[in-house]
Amino acid sequence: MRRLFPVTDETVPAAPAASAGAADGEWSLDELADAYAYPKERGASGAWLRANMVSSLDGAAQHEGRSQPISSDTDMRIFGTLRALADVVVVGAETVRLEGYRPARAREAFAARRAAAGQGPAPAIAVVSASLNLDFSLPLFTSPLVPTLVLTGATAPVDRVRAAREAGAEVLVVGDGAAVEPPRMVEALAARGLTRLLTEGGPRLLAQFIAAGVLDELCLTVSPVLTAGRAQRIADGPGVSVPERFALASVLEEAGFLFTQYRRI
Repeated sequence: MRRLFPVTDETVPAAPAASAGAADGEWSLDELADAYAYPKERGASGAWLRANMVSSLDGAAQHEGRSQPISSDTDMRIFGTLRALADVVVVGAETVRLEGYRPARAREAFAARRAAAGQGPAPAIAVVSASLNLDFSLPLFTSPLVPTLVLTGATAPVDRVRAAREAGAEVLVVGDGAAVEPPRMVEALAARGLTRLLTEGGPRLLAQFIAAGVLDELCLTVSPVLTAGRAQRIADGPGVSVPERFALASVLEEAGFLFTQYRRI
């Protein structure tokens, strides 16, 4: 069973189980892009920071260190769609190392949509790191379609900053100390015209964004599996003194997976 339940003030009939002409019953990429379109109203800076994460029923954000075992094919289609809608994908250094990040690629299916929105062929990748303990020989840094950004603090090791720049990355200093300051990060990216922000974690980075009050939207896949163990939650870091309330914007369901979208109230 596949259903799309937009959350509105009116009762909306469920979407058909399959798009016209879709033999396998998958949602079309256009349907997904419409469902996950960035809002037009985005605040004073024009920036909108959305997160995309997956969690098991018992709260695990990963299994044996990776998110793939609790994901699904449709989850990955949504993952690709969210990337295709973004100006920049913000990711933590540990996630780059664990998940084997590669440069974002141009996708013909989204080319017209991106062109109409004034976007380039693919989103930039922005890696957040205080130590810059990264392998700058990887394709993510040496051969991206769009130059990779490295976000760090003012006290980052000088030799690592030089290595990042020599590899072709653009280094942005968005913190007075070692760490990145999330509000300054959002402002710096928006100043470069990168206002549609997507973060794919990891959990420590997402916790920092939540604690700083800069997260506008959470796209959370709830996977119908139980893992037990001691895996991280989707946000694992500094907390907030008062929990912040988000509103449910939409829910998609397939084979027990719930693809939810929550926005700041």
